[in-house]
Amino acid sequence: MSAQARISPGPQHMQALQRANAVRLARAELKRRVAVGDVDAAEVILEPPWEAESMTVSDLLTSQRRWGNTRCRKFLQCVPMPENKRIGTMTDRQRRAVAEMLGNCIARRDAAEHAQELTPAFAGVA
Repeated sequence: MSAQARISPGPQHMQALQRANAVRLARAELKRRVAVGDVDAAEVILEPPWEAESMTVSDLLTSQRRWGNTRCRKFLQCVPMPENKRIGTMTDRQRRAVAEMLGNCIARRDAAEHAQELTPAFAGVA
């Protein structure tokens, strides 16, 4: 029997710090992409990437443009779901419900913004 020693790349706490830093950086990039509109929050909820698994639903929702704590809280009360619910622990039913409601909210917001764009154009016509 030959015993082989495993050489670790560093102390365990340093490895944990590196992993935590990588997760933080990846989450920050995901939040930026959601804020800009490159990634849809409903898509992240339906098929979460590895960095979003341990992220709370409220963190993801508030990273969207024009979404603050109050809007997030009211939205999650309709589901009903706690704000500190982790995306990785959501059931399929919860994921579909939240994604559908997000789609409805975004469709209403887009319609309202489109109506505001049209209103000034027709203000002088009457």
